[in-house]
Amino acid sequence: MSFTQLNPPLPLHVLDRGKGQAVAVIDYGAEFDLLWVVALDEGGEIWCVPNPQVRMQANWSLGRSREAPGRGKLAPVPVPVAS
Repeated sequence: MSFTQLNPPLPLHVLDRGKGQAVAVIDYGAEFDLLWVVALDEGGEIWCVPNPQVRMQANWSLGRSREAPGRGKLAPVPVPVAS
């Protein structure tokens, strides 16, 4: 397991939650999705979001459009089980 603080934070869009800043990434290994630690812009909530549920925010200079990202539900986060 590794925990990486992002400096500077990355602007992300969390499906069904909105825009936020990713401040860290948690990697439990090959059998799990990356988890993004995201502070949401609206309300300031902090969520650990599975990788399939995050998108980079629009950036005109990099060619990422302003169109709304795909819709989806937040998936449950698998919890590692000790053997």
